Formats: sequence, structure tokens, C-alpha cells
Amino acid sequence: MVVTFLLGFVSAWRHDFGSKDASTLNRMVLQYAVPLALFAGTVMTSRKALSQDVPLIITLCVGIIGFYCVVFLFSRLVLHMQVSSSALAALTASAPAVPFVGPAVLGDLFGGLSAIPIAIASLVINLTVVPITILLLALDSTGRDSENKSSVLQAGRDSASAPKSYVSVFTGKLVETVKEPIVWAPVLAFVIVLSGLRIPQLIVHSLALLGHASGGVALFACGIVLASGKIKVNRYVLFFVFLKNIIQPALVMGGLRWMGYGNPVVSEAVLTTAIPAMPIVLMLALQYRVAQEEAASSVFLSVMGSIVTMGVFIALTH
Repeated sequence: MVVTFLLGFVSAWRHDFGSKDASTLNRMVLQYAVPLALFAGTVMTSRKALSQDVPLIITLCVGIIGFYCVVFLFSRLVLHMQVSSSALAALTASAPAVPFVGPAVLGDLFGGLSAIPIAIASLVINLTVVPITILLLALDSTGRDSENKSSVLQAGRDSASAPKSYVSVFTGKLVETVKEPIVWAPVLAFVIVLSGLRIPQLIVHSLALLGHASGGVALFACGIVLASGKIKVNRYVLFFVFLKNIIQPALVMGGLRWMGYGNPVVSEAVLTTAIPAMPIVLMLALQYRVAQEEAASSVFLSVMGSIVTMGVFIALTH
């Protein structure tokens, strides 16, 4: 992960790639590579395997979705951040980059058993927190555009049509979010798994070929963006990286130990959540033009810091 990240940084420093190239790579990853990787990885999981890992499923749901909600509310109510910035901060702190680098990291640790935590975490992330973040970003950007135009409209007409327009905007953005391949691809795969259908291996491997490139290309693009901007290290960036790399896996480990669980559930859940922040945080920041420097810095520090933090959690759970 670190080497790929630095290669992207060096390529931009040598002027082999620029910020426009990073945008193109980001679009390829979001529209094709990641959806294909999620679909192929999920349909490979059997319904029986999912039913046998109920404690792991519950733990990852609470550890990711619950943590997302807590961080989002804290950012809005205590730190008084905008909705879009709060959504990105919550995604940074709660969503490990399992769909991107899970096979490389967890595969080396657990072998074939890694397919279950990777599939579960990918489903949880891409069926819940990622679509919610996209929806909040879209709504907030629409709200800002509406505020900019409100000065030329009559106040009475605005107040009368506000509820109706807000519902229509919300519905429209919700439909747009559902149409995103990164949202509907894992849903379709999950339905196929629950129905008991088996996709031919030839098709799965064909789809996975481009999907395998998602992690590397995403990290490479992050390095390009970081080189074209500035690393903005402030207390907020450090705080959310601290939440992601240390607090989230520590809470998962403490909660499971307190309830009396042991390995492999503890090690799988803890090391899954100990994976650093998702590169998609930066991609969404670029797409919606929200806190771009902070997002790049958070992903960079989370990836670099994971060299130490993941090593510590590996030692504590093995």
C-alpha cells in the first residue's frame, strides 16, 4: 500500500501524471474497478458461510455503521462542521479500505478464511456508509447551490415551495445514488448469494480481472493528488486518523473480549477494522469539491500510520 501510494506521488513529481489524470483514474475506479471487485468477491461467498459467521457480521455492522453515526453526529454537533465535511470525516474514521486492499492484507494473514471478513465488510461499507455519504454530499452541494440562487427569488415563493422542493431534491439524489455502480453492484451480488444461485467461475474471474486493479489504481491516484496539492495536517485531520487507526479497532477488540469471544472472530474483526482509511474518501472529496486537502492528508497519514498500528493489532490478536 505504502509503496503504491509513493509511486503515485513520485510519478506526479516527475510530471508523468497530473491532477487531470488522477480524475480520470478515479472515475475508472469508481465506475468500473471497485464495483466489479465487490461483485466478484461477494458472489464467491456461499450462503452457508455467511450464516455461520453471524457474530462477525454483527460486529462489523456495529463497528462500522455505529461508529460512522457517532463520528458524524460528533462532527456536526460538537465540531460544528458542514454536512458534507462531517460525512467525509465519518467515512474516514469508520470505513476501512477492505474492498481495495483487503485481499492483499487479510489474504496473507488468514488465507482462504479471509474471504468471509472481506465480503462482509465490503457489503456493510458499500451498502450503507458509502451510499449515505454520497447522498449527504449530493444533498449538501444542492443545498449550497440553492442558497446561492435564493437571492434572486421572492421570499414568499421560496418558503411556500421549500418543503416540496426539498423532498423532490432528496428523491432525485436518492435515485442517482442507487444508480451508482458502486451501490447497486454489491446489492445485486448479495441477492444472488441469498438466492443460492451460483455464477460460473469463468464469468467471475473475467469480472475480477479489472477488479483486482481497484486497490492499486486508487492508491496510485491518491499519490498523484497529494503531490499536486499540500499535506494539510491539523488537529481535525490527526483526530480522525487517530479514530480510524486506533480507536475503532481498539473498541472492536475490547467489546469482543468483554463478551467472551476469542479467535478467529476477534482477530478477523479487529484486523479488518484496523485497515486504514479508504481511498474513496479522497475520490468523493474531489468529485464534490469538499475538503480535498484534508481528505488527501487523512488518507496519506492513515496509510502511513497503519505500518505501526496494524502491526500492533496483529501482535495483540495473535
